[in-house]
Amino acid sequence: MASRSHANLQDLAGGLLDVPHTPRTIPRIMTVPGFISDLDVSGRYDGDSDVSPSGYRERKILVANMLPLQAKRDSDTGKWCFSLDEDSILLQSKDGFSSDTEVIYVGSLKAEIDAHEQEEVAQKLLEDFNCIPTFLPVDVMKNFYLGFCKQQLWPIFHYMLPMFPDHGDRFDRSLWKAYVSANKIFADKVMEIINPDDDFVWVHDYHLMVLPTFLRKRFNRVKLGFFLHSPFPSSEIYRTLPVRDEILRGLLNSDLIGFHTFDYARHFLSCCKRMLGLDYESKRGHIGLDYFGRTVFIKILPVGIHIGRLESVLNLQSTSAKLKEIQEEFKGRKVILGVDDMDIFKGISLKLLAVEQLLEQNRDLKGKLVLVQIVNPARSSSKGVQEAKKETYLIAQRINDTYGSNHYRPVILIDRPVPRFEKSAYYAVAECCIVNAVRDGMNLVPYKYIVCRQGTAQMDKALSRKSDSPRTSTIVVSEFIGCSPSLSGAIRVNPWNTDAVADALYSAVTMHDSEKQLRHEKHYRYISSHDVAYWARSFMQDLERACKDHYTKRCWGMGLGLGFRVISLSPGFKKLSVDHVVSAYKRTGRRAIFLDYDGTIVSKSSINKTPSPEVISVLNEMCNDPKNTVFIVSGRGRDSLSEWFTSCKMIGLAAEHGYFVRRNKDSEWEASHLSPNLDWKKIVEPVMQLYTEATDGSNIETKESALVWHHQDADPDFGSCQAKELLNHLESVLANEPAIVTRGQHIVEVKPQGLNKGLVAEKVLSTMINVGNPPDFVVCVGDDISDEDMFESIIRTVSCPSLTFVPEIFACTVGQKPSKAKYYLDDSAEVMKLLQGLGASSKPKPRPVAHSQVSFESTV
Repeated sequence: MASRSHANLQDLAGGLLDVPHTPRTIPRIMTVPGFISDLDVSGRYDGDSDVSPSGYRERKILVANMLPLQAKRDSDTGKWCFSLDEDSILLQSKDGFSSDTEVIYVGSLKAEIDAHEQEEVAQKLLEDFNCIPTFLPVDVMKNFYLGFCKQQLWPIFHYMLPMFPDHGDRFDRSLWKAYVSANKIFADKVMEIINPDDDFVWVHDYHLMVLPTFLRKRFNRVKLGFFLHSPFPSSEIYRTLPVRDEILRGLLNSDLIGFHTFDYARHFLSCCKRMLGLDYESKRGHIGLDYFGRTVFIKILPVGIHIGRLESVLNLQSTSAKLKEIQEEFKGRKVILGVDDMDIFKGISLKLLAVEQLLEQNRDLKGKLVLVQIVNPARSSSKGVQEAKKETYLIAQRINDTYGSNHYRPVILIDRPVPRFEKSAYYAVAECCIVNAVRDGMNLVPYKYIVCRQGTAQMDKALSRKSDSPRTSTIVVSEFIGCSPSLSGAIRVNPWNTDAVADALYSAVTMHDSEKQLRHEKHYRYISSHDVAYWARSFMQDLERACKDHYTKRCWGMGLGLGFRVISLSPGFKKLSVDHVVSAYKRTGRRAIFLDYDGTIVSKSSINKTPSPEVISVLNEMCNDPKNTVFIVSGRGRDSLSEWFTSCKMIGLAAEHGYFVRRNKDSEWEASHLSPNLDWKKIVEPVMQLYTEATDGSNIETKESALVWHHQDADPDFGSCQAKELLNHLESVLANEPAIVTRGQHIVEVKPQGLNKGLVAEKVLSTMINVGNPPDFVVCVGDDISDEDMFESIIRTVSCPSLTFVPEIFACTVGQKPSKAKYYLDDSAEVMKLLQGLGASSKPKPRPVAHSQVSFESTV
């Protein structure tokens, strides 16, 4: 079914995409998929362009679920009135860009606009605020935001699984379709305004995780960043999502993916490894994933706050007046402040239980300590939120009844919309701020608290406070929220451990002022230097770096529906044409053919590693042609290769990366003379055995010249971690031994120093040249890092000055990945098609064995 396979994105989006277009056409330049030369890059403005190179203004397109606008209808005129939402991170991000940067915002409005008003409103928003509204249909908006986002993504990203119908909503494919439809509408709006050659697109948060797929499909080289403002769950939780692969692939269609903490990034990388088989590596401090030739970079940086905006509120007269009022109200008492949404993840009830425990254990604090809990309005009216609210009030009432009096309430709940100036006044008064969420993406409450405790010069003057008076603050913060790692001076707690939270609160309210001052100064230095402008600027700088190679590679799209991805390869790296190789094969008469085994002529995923009758047949066809010299060059042992190719009389075999070589079936195996001393195996084997016992699913392969530790069947993350550790361990113990340690795909191998497959290819080709029979056709196919030595050796050997002609060379890797080979084939099935083409073009005739004899006495 189309809705399940997602083969057609338009079908999946259904007939819900008839939305108004952006009324004003913003100039843009279209690109054509394919390789763009240096001339195209430097001179991509043509005569038909609406924008000249000299007049171009740098643009950033910021895309989020909601626009940074407030909307209300004028009661007198009935017209819609709009104003900027100064608290929106989307709007505040602009401070991180240069002053001449044009910023365009794409998103939905918080108000529902009637269809007949939408065009007029869209025109007004574009002209007055540079905003592009999406105007989602009502049913799409409901199923997209309140449905899939809030009922399914939000709980899973906060580690809540729908184990029972009463504890969350099960996966609903109709809600998923609405999510995809909404993302398509957002993408269409971006496509209407983007100049894909120059504009940068920055997509925000979990509402739009498949939007990058739509944009990448339309513009293969779009400069696209994504930042996730929520947690990203561990793979054990995320993998329960039925559309897990589609969302991961959507994110991977970005150039840069941002997270608040390393934990969130680590979970994402683990999911990519476990579900998509993608490995990551860190180079010069930057983490990157190779995704079909594109490097997707990972950015780890928590968002900051807009300090200027907060200080402007502190300077208000109403803030100073409220601050004096609060100081008078709580005179002689220590104020602990909590500011949270009414939400099941904010841990308000756990916070109250800790305060109750604190008062129970420290009776002397009765009458001296107050928790002021500001409860922001709930963002949903779900059953869970209602239960959390009920529990909060019951616990607060119990604490006040037990420890309060006529003139004292230990817990004060402020459950109403609190103006910004009043909230800032509470921040400034509180001696301690506690954020006890059980799971939260970032939470900027502690940052705001620190800035308000620092105050401003104008505020000091209003309060008759000396400007150089010491500033103090203490923070108790849950270890499960995004801001925790950046607050190194905070008291971190496990919110589920009530005793520990109570102890932390006691430490906070009894801490010496000198220590409070040191902690405050440390936090303020970090927060003031890592504000929202720094965050936006840093993200954009990394996005520019991630996109700098876009026009140096050839790229094209592959895949259907949400499985779409862009293949990106260097200009000289292209798919091998079987017809082209066969044509050259027919024209030439002295051919050398080198083939790897595992992953090349036999699939790595195959359980049965024995060559099929078809493989044996086509190899015999090529070997029986007197014009051919054919070698299987493998890391396998000679016993296995001898057994498998016993019916191929004329084929040459190189076992264990060339340590053993046999010209044909009637010849003897010749051993390498590079390193006859294999005593180092006695050192390696016990070390590998130690790691095998500690790593379930791993095993040791013993070869005559080498030892190989396999971890393909181990846990992906643990196996990879153990392989890195084993590599370092072995390199240390073998520092003075004639052996080399290499790491391949799911293996760590130790072999004699200087041994590699390239020596086999080099000897075969050199011998042909020396006997006056230089090759005019060379094919080399392999899939592993060990085969790169063959590719390099072939090119080096046939480039010798003694050759009067340039042979046809086809060095080919299996799979699209960085390689020294010039060509690639997708898999072993395509390699088989190539061999069948060569076999069918061969002209087998009886020939004496001596014709293909090659001496290996001093080979390897």
